[in-house]
Amino acid sequence: MPFCSGACLDLGRVSMDLRSLLMVFGTIFVAELGDKTQLATFLFASDREVSRLAVFAGAALALIVTSGIAVLLGGAVSRLVGERWLRAVAGSGFIAVGVWTLLRV
Repeated sequence: MPFCSGACLDLGRVSMDLRSLLMVFGTIFVAELGDKTQLATFLFASDREVSRLAVFAGAALALIVTSGIAVLLGGAVSRLVGERWLRAVAGSGFIAVGVWTLLRV
């Protein structure tokens, strides 16, 4: 199976590395806790006139679409720029946002 090192799930023509799946799930799950997206979803769900199923479906669809865009862009950028450089830029961006957040207080 291509791209699989360890426990893999074979879905016919598509294979998935379960370790990568769990790592991505865990990272994104923790990153989203208390995130502004989760807070916005909380506020929508607290409105008694809004269907909670509609809130869940809308929030889930938005996260699926934005994640799909990120995967497509990440795949395209990774063909043009090295992984080490991408990590440095991403890390610097996170640090810059953290410093900006601290200075705004």
